[in-house]
Amino acid sequence: MHVEIRGLEGIPEVRSGDDLASLLLAAAGRVMPAGAGDIFVVAQKVVSKAEGAVVHLPSVSPSPEALRVAALAGKDPRLVEIVLRESRRIVRMGRGVLIVETHHGLVCANAGVDASNVPGDGVVTLLPRDPDSSARSIRLALESEVGAPLGVIVTDSFNRPWRLGITNVAIGVSGLAPLRDERGAPDDQGRTLHTTVVSLADGLAAAAQLVMGERGRTPAAIVRGVPFEPAEVASGALMRARERDLFQ
Repeated sequence: MHVEIRGLEGIPEVRSGDDLASLLLAAAGRVMPAGAGDIFVVAQKVVSKAEGAVVHLPSVSPSPEALRVAALAGKDPRLVEIVLRESRRIVRMGRGVLIVETHHGLVCANAGVDASNVPGDGVVTLLPRDPDSSARSIRLALESEVGAPLGVIVTDSFNRPWRLGITNVAIGVSGLAPLRDERGAPDDQGRTLHTTVVSLADGLAAAAQLVMGERGRTPAAIVRGVPFEPAEVASGALMRARERDLFQ
C-alpha cells in the first residue's frame, strides 16, 4: 500500500462565516488536487472558528460553582465557567488539570476549550456543537466541487491514559466508517482474530498530525491511498462505554 499525506498550507486566518470547504480545496489545489477516495483531515480549531464557536473571556461571569472549582484547580474562574457549560460532568480534577466529559461524550482536558492559535487576548474556542454534522457539511461541500466521493475527519489533540504526549484523534467523521472490524479474520499464522477492531479514523488523525503539527498554520491535510468503507457512522462509535472504561 502506498499512502500519501500532504499538509494544506497557506490557509488564511479563519473567521466566523468563512467557507471552509473552499479554503480547503484551494489549499489542496496547490499541492495535490482532490480526487475520488481522498480523505480530508481538518483541525477542530478552524472548524470552530468558521462556525463562530468563540468566546471572549471578559464577557463571562463565573458562577459560584465555577469559583469553587477554579480555586481547587488553580484556574481562571471565567475559563472554568466555560468548561462547566461545555461539560456533562467533571471526571478528575487536580494539579491544575480539569478532566471532564463533554456534552458530546468526549473525555478530555478542559472540555476542549482552548486559547492556542486564537488571535486576540482573552479569546478561546469551543469544540463544534456537533462535530459529525460539521464533518458532513464540509464533505458535501467538497464533493459538490470535486464530483467524487470523499471522507472528512475533524480532529483534536488529546492526552491519553497511561501514555505521555498528545496525539490527534477523530472527534467528527463523515463519509467513512471510523472503525475497521477484523474480528473473525485469520492472522498471518491462520489463527482467528477475536478482539481486533482498528480505529481507522484515529489512525488517520494521528498520521495527519505529522504534517499538520500544532504550529505553522497547517490546519488540515489530505490523505490519499487509504482504502475505506464509505459510510455515515457517527464518531460516537469510537467512544468506549463508561461501564467498560476502567479509567472512569
